[in-house]
Amino acid sequence: MSIVYLIPLFGLIALLFTAVQSAWVSRQDAGNEKMTEIARHIAEGAMAFLKAEYKILTYFVIIAALLLGYMGASHENSDWTIAVAFVIGAIFSALAGFIGMRIATKANVRTAQAARTSLSKALKVSFTGGSVMGMGVAGLAVLGLGGLFIVLKAYFGAEAGTDEMIKTIEVLTGFSLGAESIALFARVGGGIYTKAADVGADLVGKVEAGIPEDDPRNPATIADNVGDNVGDVAGMGADLFGSYVATVLATMVLGVETVSANDNFGGLAPVLLPMLIAGIGIVLSIIGTFFVRISENAGLSTAAVQKALNLGNWGSIVLTAVVAWFLVNWILPETLVLRGYEFTKGGVFGAIIVGLIVGTLMSIITEYYTAMGKRPVMSIIRQSATGHATNIIGGLAVGMESTLLPTIVLAGGIYGSYAFAGLYGVAIAAAGMMATTAMQLAIDAFGPIADNAGGIAEMSELPKDVREKTDILDAVGNTTAATGKGFAIASAALTALALFAAYVGVVGANGYDMDGINIYKADVLAGLFIGGMIPFIFSSLAIRAVGEAAMAMVEEVRRQFRTIPGIMEGTGKPEYDKCVAISTEASIRKMMVPGAIAILSPIIIGFLLGPEVLGGFLAGATVSGVLMGMFQNNAGGAWDNAKKSFEKGVEINGEVYYKKSEPHKASVTGDTVGDPFKDTSGPSMNILIKLMSIVSLVIAPTLAGLHGNSDHKSSAKKKAPTEQVAQVRSAK
Repeated sequence: MSIVYLIPLFGLIALLFTAVQSAWVSRQDAGNEKMTEIARHIAEGAMAFLKAEYKILTYFVIIAALLLGYMGASHENSDWTIAVAFVIGAIFSALAGFIGMRIATKANVRTAQAARTSLSKALKVSFTGGSVMGMGVAGLAVLGLGGLFIVLKAYFGAEAGTDEMIKTIEVLTGFSLGAESIALFARVGGGIYTKAADVGADLVGKVEAGIPEDDPRNPATIADNVGDNVGDVAGMGADLFGSYVATVLATMVLGVETVSANDNFGGLAPVLLPMLIAGIGIVLSIIGTFFVRISENAGLSTAAVQKALNLGNWGSIVLTAVVAWFLVNWILPETLVLRGYEFTKGGVFGAIIVGLIVGTLMSIITEYYTAMGKRPVMSIIRQSATGHATNIIGGLAVGMESTLLPTIVLAGGIYGSYAFAGLYGVAIAAAGMMATTAMQLAIDAFGPIADNAGGIAEMSELPKDVREKTDILDAVGNTTAATGKGFAIASAALTALALFAAYVGVVGANGYDMDGINIYKADVLAGLFIGGMIPFIFSSLAIRAVGEAAMAMVEEVRRQFRTIPGIMEGTGKPEYDKCVAISTEASIRKMMVPGAIAILSPIIIGFLLGPEVLGGFLAGATVSGVLMGMFQNNAGGAWDNAKKSFEKGVEINGEVYYKKSEPHKASVTGDTVGDPFKDTSGPSMNILIKLMSIVSLVIAPTLAGLHGNSDHKSSAKKKAPTEQVAQVRSAK
């Protein structure tokens, strides 16, 4: 079993690579005094927000840990140590966001300075900053999961097929619960912050005052750039950390139930496999980072940058597929059984390939719907010629249409992975898809760094060619951010299904028969509808929070334009700190209710109406949340790149239109509507559906004990693992 010690080692390798890359970024030239001063304001604003957010979340973590400790101590299949695991998960999730934000606030100004030299160097600095975040998140996740598994296994003296092993995994769910809880608050809070500042800056600056984006005369521009870090970097880091952990954990939970004949790893091969895939995925992602390069002589086009990023991404995915073949053949026995479903190690490898294919197709489809020059974005551009309303109609239509192909791909992935290896196949498909999370996040995080670099270039009044280079990186970053969100929502769907299966198993193991959830029962059907409603009310609260905070921002910017002498002439200095304070206060205050809905709704449904109704609730929330996430992410990304297309000029009905034209103003309105879609409520959907599933999994043993009755008591004791294996052998 010494192989288990390799898992945290992979995490340490990632953190070592993070330290090396971070040191390289810090050594790069930070530019002139004005650039460093602006970067300092952005960093200070970001740290002030994070400090305020983490202070509030500390109270939540303490209260939740006490409740979990009490619940764990009172149930035989859990333990008070679930509270410790929860706290560690919360700390690691917060740390993942912190690491990303610290490097982003260093890399932004250095990317702007590098853009004075070449597009190639600017890409290298911004992507290296992104890779620090990607490897840091993956490293913390693998170190935390692997390290905790080793400690808990020793603490409980757990072996495969024993109650102690079930208890070990039950306690480990606390780590995932802590990670996802912080992720939701960080993503929602950061999303409200960044979009309140962005919308306020755009409406008054670009639309009313007619000044460029990131113009230093705009009082909201510092808050806007701070928002890129707290929302698109710190929030995203915590988000992907939680997603990564939940995916691996879901597979481990089902792995505990999976019986493997002639297992050379003490019966724990199905449990160890997802952690090993995650660990090896880190190494392959590190290799993939060396593929992201463009020539010094590359022209100023988005194509070269996109090609370089795709090469790194596809390279990591192909390497994962190759290595997974050897890993599965080495660790797994020939035959495995989960809940009576027999499958082979070849089937497990097939499920991993299905997961990689689903992830790849989701990225390609999302890129098509959000990239410049493609039919969907061009259709929004053409509709901008007839005004603001038709631009909005076009964006909504694109977002709704964009759910068709991904849903078909996702359904095919679920069907295919199940055919290969049952429920374990669905879970391992998600784990395979998330194996290259470090690379996915590196590609995702470079976008906000480039966006910040463009803002610093504008505010520092650098030459126009510098902003042109950062705009190219930013435009590609918009597309990669959208594809990353598509990738995340696909993995969330598979993970939620695996967590749902695990929930059913845990409830059943505690004496409540969940083998056949009857959706025709009135209470289960009611739960299904209530679950389907949750993503809508959650999105409503998040978007409304952005709108209300943006209104306050607009009023403040207008006040400063009216009352500060010489602000438009460039002789008066805007009060940037007032706008930063508005975004900080609004985001901290308004993130609480959406977060509470995600955590409390499954608890209320489960304790009031029982495990079966909660199952219907989770099914409704998963389907609704996945579709809402796809729709909002893609609509927002398409609106954003439609607006950016006007910067180089677009042809509509034989006439070329540029910035400040009437169609461009219509596209700004569309982008403003799309901002909270793609950066606040949309990306929160994947955390929402997984967090509700994990909360349900944690409370499952208690629910089974409270609601067990003669109708739901298991009529027959489940066969022991050895009996299942014997049946498989005799059948052969």
